[in-house]
Amino acid sequence: FMPLVEAGLVDVDHLIADAKSGVSGAGRKAEVATLFSEASDNFKAYGVPGHRHLPEIAQGLSTMAGRAVGLTFVPHLTPMIRGIHATLYARIETEADFQEVFEQRYGGEAFVDVLPAGSHPDTRSVRAANVCRIAVHRPQGGNTLVVLAVIDNLVKGAAGQAIQNMNLMFGLPETEGLWQLPVLP
Repeated sequence: FMPLVEAGLVDVDHLIADAKSGVSGAGRKAEVATLFSEASDNFKAYGVPGHRHLPEIAQGLSTMAGRAVGLTFVPHLTPMIRGIHATLYARIETEADFQEVFEQRYGGEAFVDVLPAGSHPDTRSVRAANVCRIAVHRPQGGNTLVVLAVIDNLVKGAAGQAIQNMNLMFGLPETEGLWQLPVLP
């Protein structure tokens, strides 16, 4: 949502984030629901009334918007070990070349890959890498923008992001120690 909210292009009162996470996103605590044998061949929403990350996401978006935002965030547990696939929906308020907005905003970011128009990122393509892959869609040319984003929650979502932040804090190149290639398959 960041490039859209920063540019004032979407209705910030009605943002929807539909996120699918692998079982490692639930942490290492021993719970029957997050055992892979329980999650396998299953798909379910959780934290619908209010997920633990909702306040920080809403705070960041509100800071960007300069006012409170309306965000519906629904995470889902999906039968994979690692990875997050987020599908974001926003109502368009101002016309723009949305692909260009994302390419311009992230053009200088080493770990953000804005895919060509019409692309569909997948979690396997970022496995074990500190990369976020994004694709922008405007289905049927309507007034809803759909943004697809994938990360490896154990690297870009956790350890890799921590190293990237540490590099910045200590004046090191942001990319130091983080250029390993994604693992495929």
